[in-house]
Amino acid sequence: MKLADRQPLSLATRVMIFVGLAIGLSLILIGSLVLNAVERHFAEQDAGELAVMTEAVVKALRNSSNDTARRREALSNAISGHHGVYFQVRNRQGEVVYATPGAELSGTTAMLTPAPAIHAANLQTWHEDDKTFRGVLTQNNIMGQSYSVTTAIDIGFHLQFLDRFQQTLWLIMSLAGMVTLLAAWYGVHQAHAPLRGLSDRMGDIQADRLHVRLDASSVPSELQGLVTAFNHMIGRLEESFTRLSHFSADIAHELRTPLTNLITQTQVGLGKARAPEQYRELLYSNLEEQERLAKMVNEMLWLAKGDHGLLKPVQVPLDLTREVNELFDFFEALAEERQIHLALEGQAPSIQGDRAMLRRAISNLLSNAIRHTPSGNKVLVRLANPSNHEISLSVQNPGPAIPAEHLRNIFDRFYRIDPSRTRQSEGAGLGLAIVRSIVEAHGGRVEAASAQNKTTFTLFFPDTT
Repeated sequence: MKLADRQPLSLATRVMIFVGLAIGLSLILIGSLVLNAVERHFAEQDAGELAVMTEAVVKALRNSSNDTARRREALSNAISGHHGVYFQVRNRQGEVVYATPGAELSGTTAMLTPAPAIHAANLQTWHEDDKTFRGVLTQNNIMGQSYSVTTAIDIGFHLQFLDRFQQTLWLIMSLAGMVTLLAAWYGVHQAHAPLRGLSDRMGDIQADRLHVRLDASSVPSELQGLVTAFNHMIGRLEESFTRLSHFSADIAHELRTPLTNLITQTQVGLGKARAPEQYRELLYSNLEEQERLAKMVNEMLWLAKGDHGLLKPVQVPLDLTREVNELFDFFEALAEERQIHLALEGQAPSIQGDRAMLRRAISNLLSNAIRHTPSGNKVLVRLANPSNHEISLSVQNPGPAIPAEHLRNIFDRFYRIDPSRTRQSEGAGLGLAIVRSIVEAHGGRVEAASAQNKTTFTLFFPDTT
């Protein structure tokens, strides 16, 4: 199995791994520090005892006469009453003046380095037979004579204590680590309770309950951003479902009318024998309905291409003034029929664009404007250069204002201000969606504004001059 195919670790597992590593490293560090502190305490304790022993031996040497027997007796009593302590005294010639029984220090003394002072850092440890000693070698000048004094302590009891202490310490640390991990797991489990509850509430939202919103104030602050984003997503889905529902009604109505006309006219034509001219009229009428269906399907396919980035404008220099005037010529007959005047104001530099696409976008705006303008009024097209990087073309017409709540959705496909869609002349609500698709394919944007019985649609194109 590839690494990318493996299921990601759960959040609880990731947290527990991190907590386990942190606790393990912390306990190992604490245990090591405690053991080092205990060992250092014993070393300092041994250093103090060795210093006392050395001082006692030196004192005995200093107080004893040159008589060998009396010196040996004084040395034998120097540290009497102490268990597990040993010393050896050598003169300048290396001869053993005195050595306590129970430990052979001659070989060890030859390997030890004399210490200028007795403290924990100068102590040396060695093994002899089955015992472990810690000791120190000092050089002492007594009444003109130089003596080497080696003092040692059997630290077997210390080592046994440290061994038992180490076992107990690591057992306690292990139990403490397990209890801490268990508490951490429980804490993580409880911390994820709001997330589990949030997941359950999200799972309860179905297609028929898209109006439901989660309460961001009822979750911890870490999850409020997630709740807000989820609510925004549900809002967008609700809008999409609403538009889809409207579109379903629209498309059913738009398809039903021409299909019904086709079926009815065909049934009437087949009801009895008719003259060739009547059949020809019937075929022409059917052709109009079929062309209407074909136009609707083509517009839907056009928008689908735009969604997938398949619209590739053929960029050529375009003079917007010339393009608008030629479209005026095309709409002149319709405008005169409705007693509407078409006017052009302003100037703008040439742009790079696809002539057929842009003419289609402007035609859709002009057609809408003429359709919604009362007789005897004017449709105004204005060209401008509002900034150094944009060129605008706006189409303004008088007429009923569009409510503000509809303006932000008016360029959405299948969106109609009147959900009933009873006016067949308005089509399926794809014209403005096609306008936006064309403008965005050219790297531009669209805006709509409506106030004081005037509605303005503005196309912004990048200024490439």
